[in-house]
Amino acid sequence: MISFSPQTQTSIDFAADLFRQSKHAVVLTGAGLSTPSGIPDFRSTGTGLWSSDEPMEVASLNTFRTRPEKFFQWFRPLANQIYYAQPNAAHIALAELEQAGRISSIITQNIDVLHQKAGSKTVIEMHGTMKTLTCTQCYHQVDAALHLVPFVEKGELPHCPKCGQILKPDVILFGEQLPQAAWFKAQLEARQCDLMLIAGSSLEVLPVAGLPMQALDRGAHLIIINNTQTYLNVRADVTILEDVATILPAITERVLNG
Repeated sequence: MISFSPQTQTSIDFAADLFRQSKHAVVLTGAGLSTPSGIPDFRSTGTGLWSSDEPMEVASLNTFRTRPEKFFQWFRPLANQIYYAQPNAAHIALAELEQAGRISSIITQNIDVLHQKAGSKTVIEMHGTMKTLTCTQCYHQVDAALHLVPFVEKGELPHCPKCGQILKPDVILFGEQLPQAAWFKAQLEARQCDLMLIAGSSLEVLPVAGLPMQALDRGAHLIIINNTQTYLNVRADVTILEDVATILPAITERVLNG
C-alpha cells in the first residue's frame, strides 16, 4: 500500500469527501493522464510532442492537405504509441467512479480512447479520437484499427477504400474548429456540475481551459491533480501536485470503501 505525506493524505481525504457529497461530478482530463501509459504530453521540456516540432508546422489542417507526407511523418510515432497503449491506474480509477455512480461524465482533451478502453461510458472527446479515420474527399469513415497497423508498422499512408484519397485521422488539428456537439455537451456539463475534477491538464488550451471557470461561476467545487501549476490552483478546493496514476486510485479507494 502506498503511503503519502500527511499533507497529501489530507488532500486525498478531502477530495474523497467532496465526491461523496456531490450529486453531479464531472471530470476534465488532459494529456498528463495518459503519460503513465507511455503517451507523451505536449509541453514537457525534452519529452513533450512540441519540444522538437513546431505545432503549427506539422499538426495543422494545412499541412495535412498540402504536405500529407510531412504530417504523417510526425504523426506516425504518436500513432504507434497510442495504438499499443493501455489504460493506466488513473483511467481505471475514473471508470470505477463512473460505474459506482460517482461521476456523470468525463470531458477529455485526449485522443487516445484510453478512457473507453478502461471501461468509461460517458466520454466527451473535445479534440477528436483515434478510433476512426475519415476521407476528406467523399467523407467515408472507417475504423482506424484496419489502417493503423500497416501505417504504424510499415509507414503506409491510409487511403480511402472507396475513392482512394488519403484518410484523415478524426482528431482536431490546428486550423479546425472543435466538434460543436461535444463542445455544447461539455459546456452543459460544466454548468450543471457541483464538482469538477481536473486531472492531468495544465489548462492552457482554450476554449476547453475555460470550462472550469463556468463551473466555478455557478458554485461548483474544484479539485486539481496535475504535476504542474495551473491558472486555477488558487481557486481550487483541493490541489495535489503529484502523479495522477497514484493519486486517483487513492481517492477512488476512499470514495468507494471509506
